[in-house]
Amino acid sequence: MFYRQIQPIRDGAGSVICSGTSFVVRRTALEAAGGFVTDSLSEDYFTGIRLSAQGYRLLYLDEKLSAGLAAENIAAHALQRLRWARGTLQAFFIKSNPLTIPGLKPLQRLAHFEGLLHWFTSISQVGFLLMPLAYSFLGVIPLRATSHELLYYFLPYYLVQLTVFSWLNYRSRSALLSGIYTLVLCFPLALTVVQVMLNPFSKGFSVTPKGTASDRFSFNWNLAWPLLILFVATAVSLWVNLGMCMIKGAWQQTVTPEVAVQVKGVGLGWIWSAYNLMMIGIALLILLDVPRPHPHEWFDLRRTVKLTEGDRTFWGITTMISEVGLEVALTQAGFPDLADEQLPLTLEILESGLILHGQAIRTGYRDEFPTVRIFFEQLTLAQQRQLVEMLFCRPGQWKRRHTPGELRSLLLLFRALLKPKVLFDRQADVSAMTVAKG
Repeated sequence: MFYRQIQPIRDGAGSVICSGTSFVVRRTALEAAGGFVTDSLSEDYFTGIRLSAQGYRLLYLDEKLSAGLAAENIAAHALQRLRWARGTLQAFFIKSNPLTIPGLKPLQRLAHFEGLLHWFTSISQVGFLLMPLAYSFLGVIPLRATSHELLYYFLPYYLVQLTVFSWLNYRSRSALLSGIYTLVLCFPLALTVVQVMLNPFSKGFSVTPKGTASDRFSFNWNLAWPLLILFVATAVSLWVNLGMCMIKGAWQQTVTPEVAVQVKGVGLGWIWSAYNLMMIGIALLILLDVPRPHPHEWFDLRRTVKLTEGDRTFWGITTMISEVGLEVALTQAGFPDLADEQLPLTLEILESGLILHGQAIRTGYRDEFPTVRIFFEQLTLAQQRQLVEMLFCRPGQWKRRHTPGELRSLLLLFRALLKPKVLFDRQADVSAMTVAKG
């Protein structure tokens, strides 16, 4: 959503964020502005602010011209988000503060102020998670509403949010899925916000782990423990609120209208607790990271391949290719079955005229075609450059990927709940990324 929606909007307000990925700046402009801003963790963001303040125009080019690695598990995702939050909020304590630095227009300051305020929403989300507990543990009714009022006012609003959210952000984010991910990070983010406002430079830069591999499932207990405590408290709260609702619902018929108004809204407590309980339970599921058997990305790319093994020749079409190997669907039978041994061979990718040497490590079947997986031997610099050009540098190869709609997101969540991978899909294998085939 950042590149698909937020950046074009910021471009219209003259407040484009210079993010580290594909941020290009003229050297003379960078030198005139005093170089990179190094007194914050978000040096790219504040360097862009200082360039704007010097009168330079920042533009956002909405084209896919490069590709980079992203966080590959929930722990890396959390580390990255917390660093962004800390670095952005350090704006209040450095000279490149977009609210006070000379040279920015009021509209630019307003756009940057919105970006700073965004991180404080984590505190309000923690409040909404804790608020239902007040019904049962504190005897306080934070919101006074009947079930009829809830259906009349809140349900239409919630349904409209679900139906238009994906459309408004150009299908870059799902309301259900994004709500769950923000729920996972709301406690550490809220704590980070408070820490930064009290001691902004207490922590240094932490690099987001990328290009990693893992052969096992892992559960992130550091992110899970506040949610587990809240899950138990919410479950108890739901039980208590249901009891209070039944008792006071009957008691309300025997008291004066003034007293009845005081207990109005108790029913909302158990509904709120049930909703939070469901969302927290799903959030705990995404803290289980699945294995990532290989550190390199594999691409769903079709190329004609000629395999030569001794005096035998086999032809096939690639089903996926990476920087270190490929998998070929053979158009003929007769390729030797591989058990534990490896088979040296020579392969030629005809469309690129690229000839490589490799080791066949595994055979199998896919869509009734015999397949063979091959890992390349040591590549020369020329071969590596040619391979990288084929994999990463084809114009128009990066497709605009859409997130699932809300109904499909709900089905995916139910499937993850009813058929967890840790029980039903333990044989992890590499999966190919979808790219344009041309």
